[in-house]
Amino acid sequence: MKRILYNAILYPSSDNQPGATALVIEDGRIIATGESRELLSVYGNCQKQDLDGNVILPGLTDAHIHLLEYGISLTHVDCETGTLAECIRRVTERVQDSQPGEWILGHGWNQNSWVEGFGSSAILDAIAPANPVYLTAKSLHAGWANQEAFKLAGITTNTANPANGRINRNEHGELTGILLEEAMQLVNQAIPKPDVETLAKIIKKTELELWKMGLTGVHDFDRHLCFSALQLLHKRGELGLRVLKSIAVEDLPHAIAIDLRSGFGDDTLRIGSLKLFADGALGPHTAAMLRPFVDENENYGILNLDKEKIFEFGCQAVDNGISLAVHAIGDRANHEVLEGFSEIRKYERMMGRPHLRHRIEHVQLVHPADSSRLSELDLIASMQPIHAPSDMSMADKLWGDRCANAYAWKTQLEKGTCLVFGSDAPVESPNPFWGLHAAVTRQQADGSPGEAGWYPEQRLTVDEAILAYTEAPAYAAGMENRSGRIKEGFLADLIVLGQDPRKCHPSELFNLKPLSTMVGGEWVWEG
Repeated sequence: MKRILYNAILYPSSDNQPGATALVIEDGRIIATGESRELLSVYGNCQKQDLDGNVILPGLTDAHIHLLEYGISLTHVDCETGTLAECIRRVTERVQDSQPGEWILGHGWNQNSWVEGFGSSAILDAIAPANPVYLTAKSLHAGWANQEAFKLAGITTNTANPANGRINRNEHGELTGILLEEAMQLVNQAIPKPDVETLAKIIKKTELELWKMGLTGVHDFDRHLCFSALQLLHKRGELGLRVLKSIAVEDLPHAIAIDLRSGFGDDTLRIGSLKLFADGALGPHTAAMLRPFVDENENYGILNLDKEKIFEFGCQAVDNGISLAVHAIGDRANHEVLEGFSEIRKYERMMGRPHLRHRIEHVQLVHPADSSRLSELDLIASMQPIHAPSDMSMADKLWGDRCANAYAWKTQLEKGTCLVFGSDAPVESPNPFWGLHAAVTRQQADGSPGEAGWYPEQRLTVDEAILAYTEAPAYAAGMENRSGRIKEGFLADLIVLGQDPRKCHPSELFNLKPLSTMVGGEWVWEG
C-alpha cells in the first residue's frame, strides 16, 4: 500500500532542490517527493500521515560500531567513573549480587581520569576472591583482571607477551592485572560465550536502543559471532538495521576460500571490508607515534602493522575483491597505513584489480605532511567526532601541540576526502546527535572548553556533519544509488525531528531526539 507523509520539511539531498514538504512510499522505497498539496492531489487515495510541520531526515548511519559488544556492554558494570573508588564500589555491588565462580564483567574505565592511575589485580582480588573479574577500558585497548581471571586464562608470571600485546608487570616481575592490546585476548578466550540464539536476542534489544537515537544503519566491526547472529536474524526477517559487516583478519583465509567479497549480500546485510589494526589507542599509550607521548618520553606506542605488512594483507584482499579498513590512531600508524595504501593502489592498477573503497578507521592524529594523502589515494576517512570532546583533555596532556592536527575533520573535507562518522560504541555512546554536536561545536556537553570550542578551525557546518552520517556512509557501503537521501527511488529509511538541526542553536544539537524512526517504509519506533 502506498503511504504519503505530508506537511513536513524534507531535509534536502546534496543533489536536489530544497522546499519539498511531502513524500510517497511504496514497497519500502520513496517513489515521489514534492509539495504537499500537489502530491495529495495525485496520491489522494493512499494512506495519509500529517507530520505537523516536523522535519524528515534520512535515517542516520553509525559508520563504526561494535554492535554486539555495545549490546553486551549494556548488561556489564559501568566503569566509566570519575574516581577509582566509585568504580570499585560498582564492581563490589555486582559481586554481592552474583554467585561464586560467576564472571564479573565491566567496561568503561579510563586510568587517565583517576588520581591513582591504573588499578591493580590486588584491588579486585580483595572485593571478589571467589569470582573472576574482567573490566575493559573505555578505549577497548586495555583490560583489568584479577588473579582468578588470570588463573582461568592460564596466565602466570611466566606467560610471554603475545605479538602486538603486553602483560603489564611491576618492577619485581609480578603481574599488575593490566593487559594491553592483543594480550587482552588471553582473558577474552576464557570467558564463556553465549550461544548464537542468545546473541541474536541481544542484538534485537540493541536495535531498539539505536532506533530511539535515530540510527537506521551501522557499519559493524565485531567478529564472526556477531555475523552469525546477524545472519540468524536476517534469515527470520527480524533484522531491522542496514548492516555493513566487516571481516576480522583471522577470518580472511576462510573468506578467500569461499570467495566472499566486499558488497556481497543485500540491502539489509552485506559484506564490508577486512579489518586490520595498525596500532593501539590514545588512553593506554599504545597509539603508534612519530614522537613519544609527552608524559612518557621513551614511549612511542605499539605499531602492530608496518607498511610492508599492510601491503601484504592488501594484496591478498584486493586479489579477492575485499577492501581494507585499517585502524590507525597515532601519526606514525596513519603514516604507515598511507604508505601501505599507496603501494596497494599501485598494485590494483598494475594487476587490473578494481579500485576498491578502502578506509582508514579513526584517523585521529595525522602529520601535516600526510594530511592530503587520504584524498590523493581516494581513501575514506572513517572518524568519530564524539571522541574529540571525550579525549580533548587527555589528548592535550599526552600529545601536546600535536593536537592542532588531531580529530581534524574539516581538514579532511577541505582536502576532498570522503568523510564518514560513527561512534566506536561501546567506546562512546552511539547517539549520533552527540556526535553531531561534537562535530559542529568541538565542545563537551556543558560547553567546555569555551564558546569557540577545542581547535575551532576543525568545526563543521551542520550540513557537512549530517552528510557524514547519511550520504557518505551509503557511499562507503556501495549503496549511494539507493540509500542515505530523501529521494525518489531510495530506501524509505528516515527519522522525524521536532526541530530543524540547521536552524537550532548549536548547543541544542546535543539534546535532539527523533520523534519516530522508519526503516524500509515501516515505523520501527515512535516516541
